[in-house]
Amino acid sequence: MSETLTRLAGEGPAVPMTESQSQRVAVVTGASSGIGLYTAIGLARAGMRVVMAGRDRGRTEAARRLVAERSGSDRVEVALADFSRLGDVRRLADEILAAHDRLDVLVNNAGLFSPQYRLSADGFELTFAVNHLAPFLLTNLLLDRLKASAPARIVTVASEAHRRNRLDLAHITRPPDWTMMRAYGRSKLCNILFTRELASRLDPGEVAAACLHPGMVATGIGQRGGLVELGWRVAKPFMLSPEKGAETPVFLATVPDPKPFHGGYVIRKTLAQPDPAALDNNLARRLWDESSRLVGL
Repeated sequence: MSETLTRLAGEGPAVPMTESQSQRVAVVTGASSGIGLYTAIGLARAGMRVVMAGRDRGRTEAARRLVAERSGSDRVEVALADFSRLGDVRRLADEILAAHDRLDVLVNNAGLFSPQYRLSADGFELTFAVNHLAPFLLTNLLLDRLKASAPARIVTVASEAHRRNRLDLAHITRPPDWTMMRAYGRSKLCNILFTRELASRLDPGEVAAACLHPGMVATGIGQRGGLVELGWRVAKPFMLSPEKGAETPVFLATVPDPKPFHGGYVIRKTLAQPDPAALDNNLARRLWDESSRLVGL
């Protein structure tokens, strides 16, 4: 369902930032629940003004109130966008840029796990569109503001599900061998390749970019009905809490020196080796070029 992009700043309308340069601004996508919600709490507790991006107005506003309550911060805002629509991603970026003179942290957390083959509003396989193309576009649209706010951070939530997956760029938007696990795993492989190529284009002293595996976290991502949901519910008691899952993205967004993690894949706050496919520099460049073409950059 498409939603008109809306901004709710605290209890009143949004206004451009007039705070001093010491007031850091963070954007967290997929912030209405799970890892994104607790990442927003962590960043608000760290003293940042937090923009929580979500799809549903009611859920995201309820999450904003929870973040404000848990953190004690009155500097928590909401922005609405449907990440299955690239037009919404563009409106979200425009809104953030209009409302904030600086941007210190972007946490690309929004994602989905679809048990059925579906296309996005723009005609791309839905998991690839939401989990890769949307954060790719949003990051690029906000990149100049991040650079101007240096030192800044870009943190992208990937997953160990990327392992043993391979990309065929000729069929990446509508793969003929689609399964829900392949679609999710490939999108997470894209997240790592995107981060590594992005890092190669950035000065880590200006903007440090890293990605991470948050652990097997008991979020609602697997609650989509049928056998998928049944299996998810059985496994949930053995998973990490969303609060624990948020520890690594909060760490990467706040660690005093992020340079050692620049371009890296992080698990439990430690650099880890991803699948060999994620280390293919040529594939990372080609994915970047194809993604730029698909989103119209």
